[in-house]
Amino acid sequence: MNLSRKVTIDDLLEGCKLGERRTQELLYKLLSSKMLGICMRYAKDRYEAEDMLQIGFVKVFQKAGEFRGDGSFEGWIRRIMVNTAIEVYRKNQRMLNIVDIDEVYDTPQTMFNMNDLEVKDLLSLIQHLSGGYRLVFNLYAIEGYSHKEIAEQLGITEGASKSQLSRARAILKEKLIKMEGSKHANYAG
Repeated sequence: MNLSRKVTIDDLLEGCKLGERRTQELLYKLLSSKMLGICMRYAKDRYEAEDMLQIGFVKVFQKAGEFRGDGSFEGWIRRIMVNTAIEVYRKNQRMLNIVDIDEVYDTPQTMFNMNDLEVKDLLSLIQHLSGGYRLVFNLYAIEGYSHKEIAEQLGITEGASKSQLSRARAILKEKLIKMEGSKHANYAG
C-alpha cells in the first residue's frame, strides 16, 4: 500500500515556521520558477529578477511565522515577491518618467492583432519599459493594485501613477504595432 501523498505548499508552512531547512528547500523548489516569473515582470533583466527572488525567499523564511492564514500561503509569498520588487526598485533609486496625462491622450489610438503574440514576446516588451513605467504597469495591470495603492507604495501622486500607466500602455501598443508590421513584412517577402 502506497502511503505517500503529494506535498502541497500549505503542508510546508509549519516546517517553514519552525525554520526547517529541508522544508524551506522543498518550498523553494516548488515555487521558485513561478515566483521568478513574477520577478521577471518587474526586473530589467534575469540577473535582477534572480536577486529579487533570493531576497524574497529570505523574507518568506524569516517571516513565515507571521502568516495569519488570510488567503493562501502561495498568495502571501507572491505578495512578498511583489513588495520585494518594489523595494529593489526604490533601493536602485530609479526616477519615474512623468509624462503629462494630456500628452498621452492626444496620441491616436490604434488596434493590433494579439493572436500571434506569445507570452515571451509580451514579457520582453514589458521588460524593455523604463523602470517606472514597468513597475506601475505591473502593479496596476497584472497585480490589480489601484492607483491610490500604487501612489502610496511608491510615494507618488495618483495622477503620476495614471500618467505612468497610460504612457506604458502607449509604448507597449507602439511596440506591438511595430512587431505586427514586421511580421507582415516578413510574410510578404
